[in-house]
Amino acid sequence: MPRMPRNGPDRTAERHGGELVDSDITRVIIGAFYTVYNALGFGFLESVYSRALYIELRKRGLRVEREVETVVSYEGHPVGRYRIDLLVEGRIVIEIKSTKLLAPEHRRQLLNCVRCSDMQVGLLLHFGPEPKFYRVISESRSK
Repeated sequence: MPRMPRNGPDRTAERHGGELVDSDITRVIIGAFYTVYNALGFGFLESVYSRALYIELRKRGLRVEREVETVVSYEGHPVGRYRIDLLVEGRIVIEIKSTKLLAPEHRRQLLNCVRCSDMQVGLLLHFGPEPKFYRVISESRSK
């Protein structure tokens, strides 16, 4: 079974003052992601991984909310809604995918969700044939 790589596939260098934003929490989340992946492997629905990750994150002492709705606004008017798979500590957005391949729009979807939720950091956790994670950061606030 795959283990967490030493440095992880952190494709976005979002450093502030030399440190990754919320690195302490994201490190715990990524560790929990690999624990769940190593236990379940590839092939389940996203909802299965979401529930398992919820349990694992709570076990690690983090505050976690599931299926959190956030509103997309345009000029102060609501124009759409997103559902955040998991919201950790009220500030880290987690999007879970269990597809064979990730499409470019999956990262864009996460970035948009982070922006419209007025958060700064998001993690895309891919429960694919090989586990992968991607970190995104939003410099702009939508609200």
